[in-house]
Amino acid sequence: MQDFKDLHKQHRRRATAGNAFRDQAQESEPQKTRRLRIILPLVALLLASYPIISIFGSTRSKTSPPAAKPAAVQPIKLNNLDNWSAFRLAADAYPNISNQNGTFSAPLPQGGKVVYAINEPMQRRVEKLMNDYKVPYGLFVAIEPKTGRVLATVAHSSIQPGWEKGAFYNTYPMASLFKIVTATAALEEKKVGPDTPFAFNGKLTSESPKRWHVRPGRGNQQMPLSLAMGKSVNPVFGRLAGEVVGRDPLIFYADRYGFNQSIFPGSPVVPSAAPAPPPGSVDQLMLMGAGLNHEVKISPFHAASIMATVANRGVMMAPSLAKEIVDQKGTVVFAQKPQPLRTVTTPETAASLARMLSTTVQSGTSRKAFHDRRGRPMLASLRVAAKTGSIDGKDPAGHYSWFAAYAPMEDPQIALAALVINQNKWRIKATSVGEQALEAFFK
Repeated sequence: MQDFKDLHKQHRRRATAGNAFRDQAQESEPQKTRRLRIILPLVALLLASYPIISIFGSTRSKTSPPAAKPAAVQPIKLNNLDNWSAFRLAADAYPNISNQNGTFSAPLPQGGKVVYAINEPMQRRVEKLMNDYKVPYGLFVAIEPKTGRVLATVAHSSIQPGWEKGAFYNTYPMASLFKIVTATAALEEKKVGPDTPFAFNGKLTSESPKRWHVRPGRGNQQMPLSLAMGKSVNPVFGRLAGEVVGRDPLIFYADRYGFNQSIFPGSPVVPSAAPAPPPGSVDQLMLMGAGLNHEVKISPFHAASIMATVANRGVMMAPSLAKEIVDQKGTVVFAQKPQPLRTVTTPETAASLARMLSTTVQSGTSRKAFHDRRGRPMLASLRVAAKTGSIDGKDPAGHYSWFAAYAPMEDPQIALAALVINQNKWRIKATSVGEQALEAFFK
């Protein structure tokens, strides 16, 4: 509550202000005229100069205060490297890679260098092939199955310069490579074997599940699963997924292979994707099992790792882009060692998958690329397990041609994945890229 004395003081101040106002009101007319002669020109000058003042004021408001600078990315320290931080370091340095006497290396910003395990003949052959054929978009990754060492990485685009940067880390529609996952689920669940005869309807390349169902006593087609894998028969693997394996086991083994998760943590490899939520109808599940779901996407790195897993008796190894890393003093601060990542299948399932995949080159979708016109094998003494894939895609637009393989089957030394995206004019298939890569590697 205010004191009465304060109220009295406020009243006196208001009274004084009122007297001053009355005194102003009593000014003579000559005094008012003189004041107006001074004030009016000043007001006119201020109004005329307002646009200029507003411009300067606007400029100050746009440039002040200065924008905050983004936080600097902290460089990876060399004194405590693991496989994934070494992968990231090697990936960041990769654009500056050079070849000296067959050894590929790249300098590090903090001094020192990354040494890669790149196989020069294979790397150069694939680069030349893609360049000679003017491939619109092409990717290639090769891995040593038992160690995870990356043996080659090629990215090429004849129509979009700059697309190549990091393109082999991104994901693309997987197409029929997903049939490997479908077969794994069926084999692991003991539902079928490589020689199990399987009935189906429709063309081998049919994309309509409604045409695949078997009708008793209506002359259905039939072939063993091994041959169906080699010929990439959509109705067989669609029915296998939808009517034999089922949704939950299929999603379970997709998870085992590393879909919808970061299985290469800290590396730039984008996680592969499978539909989430999973297919809600049998027809959708069939399309997924046959490799016809466009939302199932995988990176060339992951595709090569899946083939390497089959080659390595079901054990997936962590891929390593760096063979070793040396600091500015010449001391080796990282030397790659084989690192098991996860067990995906039993050795028995891996062996059955190998039998099924071998038919791709022997009598399936890659036979022409691996045999001359007289039917003689191009790589006579080499047994190759492989899978092809083919699907249309939008990013980038074109027809996606996949080839994933490992060899030799008796003692796998290399697993690879090649992706070629052709447009209106076909340049070359991924199968031919894979065959040339194997020829260069084993010559």
